[in-house]
Amino acid sequence: MTGDLSTEPAPDAYERLIADLDTAGARYRLIDHAPEGRTELVSALRGHEVAQAAKCLVVMVKIGKKQTRYVLAVVPGDARLDLEAVKRLLGGSYVSFAAKDKAEELAGSVSGTVLPINYHPRLELIADQSLLAFPELFFNAARLDRSVALATDDYLRLAAPRIERITTTA
Repeated sequence: MTGDLSTEPAPDAYERLIADLDTAGARYRLIDHAPEGRTELVSALRGHEVAQAAKCLVVMVKIGKKQTRYVLAVVPGDARLDLEAVKRLLGGSYVSFAAKDKAEELAGSVSGTVLPINYHPRLELIADQSLLAFPELFFNAARLDRSVALATDDYLRLAAPRIERITTTA
């Protein structure tokens, strides 16, 4: 899928998310809003603090010369991802944000709509521990015009992320 501003969900990502939430009995609500993928702006549309947004970034980590691993890093919307921390966690020799096309392929949705739940076997899900401070997390639901507010404990139960400190104050 290309990075256009379509409000249509990525093939199956939205439907799979909602089906998984329903099957697991998760406490969530859907929020319709104007199409937006930028964390600060969509947080205002949804009516919550930016820190409660689950900002999702796909990172590439090289392990030596022959192995490449990808991480779906989930951080609070007002935080910056510490790439060096992710590199250390995986024992990497090089780290960078994944190319947009690769990130969208692995995430199954366009930039700005990446879910904080991993549906790809090549992605490792790591969430920053500061996300646990809030009772509810907000994220775009694999589309630019609809978001999910999900109980944090249900997120932890369903997504089972590795919890680490992966944000920086700098």
